[in-house]
Amino acid sequence: MDLYERLRRIQLLYLETLRIHHALAVAFLLYILFIVVQLIIKRRKGKRILEHFPGPPDHWLFGHVKEFRQDGKDFDKILRWGKQYPLAFPLWFGPSVSFLNIHHPLYVKTILSSTEPKDDVAYAFLVPWIGEGLLVSTEQKWFRHRRLLTPGFHYDVLKPYVTLIADSTKIMLDKWEVHAKSEESFELFQHVSLMTLDSIMKCAFSCNSNCQTESGTNLYIQAVYELCRLVNLRFRVFPYHINAIFHLSPHGYRFRKACNIAHRHTEEVIRKRKEVLKIEREQGIVKNKRYLDFLDILLSARDENQQGLSDEDIRAEVDTFMFEGHDTTASGISWILYSLACNPKHQQKCREEIMQTLEGKDTMEWEDLNKIPYTTMCIKESLRFYPPVPGMSRKLTKPMTFFDGRTVPAGCLVGVSVYGIHMNATVWENPHVFDPLRFLPENTAKRLPHAFVPFSAGPR
Repeated sequence: MDLYERLRRIQLLYLETLRIHHALAVAFLLYILFIVVQLIIKRRKGKRILEHFPGPPDHWLFGHVKEFRQDGKDFDKILRWGKQYPLAFPLWFGPSVSFLNIHHPLYVKTILSSTEPKDDVAYAFLVPWIGEGLLVSTEQKWFRHRRLLTPGFHYDVLKPYVTLIADSTKIMLDKWEVHAKSEESFELFQHVSLMTLDSIMKCAFSCNSNCQTESGTNLYIQAVYELCRLVNLRFRVFPYHINAIFHLSPHGYRFRKACNIAHRHTEEVIRKRKEVLKIEREQGIVKNKRYLDFLDILLSARDENQQGLSDEDIRAEVDTFMFEGHDTTASGISWILYSLACNPKHQQKCREEIMQTLEGKDTMEWEDLNKIPYTTMCIKESLRFYPPVPGMSRKLTKPMTFFDGRTVPAGCLVGVSVYGIHMNATVWENPHVFDPLRFLPENTAKRLPHAFVPFSAGPR
């Protein structure tokens, strides 16, 4: 009897377990079905929104993601589509995320002249890393931070930075002298990244990091490389758009690990400065320094209600400034050096112009920057060829009508293809030819104002 009862209970427990598993399976399938239905609805809505903008064929599940193979030819594909679909065309990333990719100055003028916020897809992936600083914040928070930080970009604040940047550059050039003696090629981007990080640490945070002379690999720079790669990967792999899936994935773990390294770096910078301010006690002492740096302004900024930035806001702005101040700058400088190396005649003219401006001095000063027009034109042409930020995007809060009469509704994501604009053959004659003379004043005056936007434009 006891054995029979025990077997019956085991049988009931087994049946109950089956029912639970069945219920869980049904619930899971219903959840998957719900997600699929939501994706179908969003896809149909996106197709309807962009029906007036023809574009390249897309896969129902992957969109155009598989077209971008990360093989160095992705931008060529964008240009080819740009010729086929003038002004603008849709790009799909997964089954439900679509952007109206624009590549004509008049379209760009419409979007960049507005105060529309950054999109909440691509930029949202940056928030765990750089927080809600100026790059990704929106609405009142963005306006408040912009107002509080504007003094940090005044000419009087920026002028002393020239000497500090020259000091960092000299360290890099001394290292290159050693490498040159070996007559072996080397990857200069790593060196330029260390130089720009050293410069931003000195200029913005009054910190001598010695990162250029320390042996070994700089952990912060490696973390930034990893974070950039993972953000790009997350954008392209649409299941990673779901926070839970990305969080549980190996890539999510590596992202959090790299974030921790970057955050420890910025927290240490802030901690050291707060200790200095505590010792100095009075803000007036700080203002009597030879120059006022970005972190001074962050810590002392006050709005009309005498409210400063929170610790979280300060770290977000430091993370943002640290990343944008060294990584995109290093990219721009590296491509400029590459462009000049590929065009030795222009390189020689730049060298002659700079040597004439120096007149025996070791380094250039602020006042010398307007004495090198040819070099400036070469820099601009390199930025046209290789914009450090090849695109940006906005999410419309209200309908927007472009110059040709086509309209997109609120909620639409609009991507500005900076590279597409800079290589648009209807705007630039022979766009694939390196020609600094495009930026002579008389030639610039003939072009539409938004034909050259390497650092964006407008109020945002």
